[in-house]
Amino acid sequence: MRFTTYTRYKGSWLDALNLQALLDHLSDFLLDGGFAGGPNYHPWWGWSGDRDTQSVEALKEALLNALLEGGELTPEMLAELTGEGEGDEDLEARIASMLDDLVQRMVDEGYLSLDDGPGSGMPGTTTGVTGQGGHVDEAREAAQGVDFSLTRKGMDFLAFRALRNLLGGMGSASLGAHDTPHLATGIEAGAASRPYQFGDTMNLDIPATLTRALEREGPGVPLKLEYGDLMVHQAEHRSSCATVLMLDISHSMILYGEDRFSPAKKVALALSHLIRTQFPGDTLRVVTFGDRAQEIPLSRLARAQVGPFHTNTAEGFEVARRLLLAQKKEMRQIIMITDGKPSAMTLPDGRVYTNSGGLDPRILRRTYREVTACRKAGIGINTFMLARDPYLIRFVEKVSEIARGKAYFTTTLTLGQYVMKDFMRRKRRRVG
Repeated sequence: MRFTTYTRYKGSWLDALNLQALLDHLSDFLLDGGFAGGPNYHPWWGWSGDRDTQSVEALKEALLNALLEGGELTPEMLAELTGEGEGDEDLEARIASMLDDLVQRMVDEGYLSLDDGPGSGMPGTTTGVTGQGGHVDEAREAAQGVDFSLTRKGMDFLAFRALRNLLGGMGSASLGAHDTPHLATGIEAGAASRPYQFGDTMNLDIPATLTRALEREGPGVPLKLEYGDLMVHQAEHRSSCATVLMLDISHSMILYGEDRFSPAKKVALALSHLIRTQFPGDTLRVVTFGDRAQEIPLSRLARAQVGPFHTNTAEGFEVARRLLLAQKKEMRQIIMITDGKPSAMTLPDGRVYTNSGGLDPRILRRTYREVTACRKAGIGINTFMLARDPYLIRFVEKVSEIARGKAYFTTTLTLGQYVMKDFMRRKRRRVG
């Protein structure tokens, strides 16, 4: 006879840890916009340090900092990490094992995936944190050879948290579809009924239809209905919108001691989550513009980084306009987030003409020409400027004048709220 021995389950410290709160704390690290520049040398702005934000080793360091700031470590662990401990190898091994287990749990729950480099693998529990000993060094090198990436679930979670934080700051209670001043014959009745017209949804107002028939025929049976008797309910017309979010990836977005690109990526993620969950009939595309402009899939947004140097705003508008004209939506709009002047344009032969010395008249003419083309195509442009230099204000005001759009001069702290409020309001005003 076979016997099975059952023992009491002893939960680990990780079971009580709120993994989602930890991920939320790591959002700035996971959405790093290139402010640290990547490891050693970046092809666009040169030497930028030795911090690799895509390796498992970097992830463990970020996890450790998050645990320290969240007060999740024991006093003995804190003493060991701050150098005030007794050099307990067993305690170091426990900390290393804890970090390995955290990474593995994030992988098991579908938030991250690991990409092994050549000759590397997921480091085991021998990975240390103090950098002492041969096994520690070998494990550290192995961890640096393994990259991680956000999965779709991880992206969705960060997008949800970003949206919740933005809407919480705005004081919004709930979201619906995009209201417009027009009435239609949909399912929800929200206004007085009207006579049926060809092409209307057959959402009949039965009492009103019978009343018109009785007024014409008088009381009696059978009651004959005619085409003119038909009355249909009116409901609020719900508009659909195609949006292109233009993100400036010129080097100024991470210079001057401020990372402006990571907050812009958070806004893009929040906007994508809002559209996917609340406005399923809408579409969102993302276009980045540096020396050249290109569309990037939303799945790659978390890994997008700043570079190269210049700002090809004209080509950004051109790519955005081409994407929007392919969308069969009632409304089309461009939301541009930038912090600088246009300093580049693409020549007919494919070469890029650049001038960072000021507002180049040639580049400006090309940019204004693309803005005019957007206006003629019925595409609205709203600009969110993250700088307040006088010449930038003049440029943005000119774009808004040509496009008949709006300009917002904001900061990284209020950018998300401005974009969300504008997105919600614009739909109500555009169809009118």
